[in-house]
Amino acid sequence: MRIRILTYNIHKCIGGLDRRYVPERVRDTIAHYDPDVVMLQEVDDQVKRSSHHRQVDVLGDMLGLRHRTWFANVAVRSGGQYGNAILSKFPIHETSNIDLTIPPRKRRSVLHALCRVHLDGHRGDHARSGDHAHSGDHSRTLHFFNMHLGLSGAERKLQLQTFLESHPFAGLGQHTPVIVAGDFNDVWGTLGRMLAPSGFRSIGRTLRTFPAYAP
Repeated sequence: MRIRILTYNIHKCIGGLDRRYVPERVRDTIAHYDPDVVMLQEVDDQVKRSSHHRQVDVLGDMLGLRHRTWFANVAVRSGGQYGNAILSKFPIHETSNIDLTIPPRKRRSVLHALCRVHLDGHRGDHARSGDHAHSGDHSRTLHFFNMHLGLSGAERKLQLQTFLESHPFAGLGQHTPVIVAGDFNDVWGTLGRMLAPSGFRSIGRTLRTFPAYAP
């Protein structure tokens, strides 16, 4: 079974050199990679700067990804909120939001989605090995965790530790396939060391993703 996953901090669909709100540009970038699951950060809902759009539905409709989940994270003073979203080709059977905020710093969270994936040759890879299909079933349960961590190194470490001890992650079986992705704000590229003891593996090489203005 292979699955293609994309993680993308869309910055409320405001970006480019012109700093304009153009959701079609984000749609085109995502569509180029044709992912099975999209894990987005900084997704607006009912905010003036983004035409009061509910962006999880705007992008989901544009991409034809009808299975989706979004949870509010940060309230905007002028009205509305933004948070993390997951768009999926696979049905989402359960979803929840885990608070990772370390007061008095900015609110942060990780969005969880449980998907059932039919074993019909989808592409990609899962992050923890050794998973098994259910007996007599031709589908597999996958857990996706989409997180947006803080700007302080000490804060990020505390947030990852909170995640590892939280429900539902802490109660999952050793061989359950789990994918963790998102905007880690990982300046030094070292947070993977905290995930490795729990059975995670990285993609194997460091990608130039941070900071956005000089990756």
